[in-house]
Amino acid sequence: MNGALKAAWALTAFVVLVGLIGWIVTGEVFFAVFIVLGLLTAVGAVLTGRSRPDGRGTGPKETNPR
Repeated sequence: MNGALKAAWALTAFVVLVGLIGWIVTGEVFFAVFIVLGLLTAVGAVLTGRSRPDGRGTGPKETNPR
């Protein structure tokens, strides 16, 4: 798991936690938006954090200068 994926999961946990705490403390349904956004962030992290099935990277090819 790379740094960007770890950051995405940390952001997901933070946003969902803020949504839950805000909803419980204030009773405002508005905080459900935070929960939905956190779950969308999680879906994005899962979809973009996977490696290719053939094991190759998706970035530019590296060359080794001699």
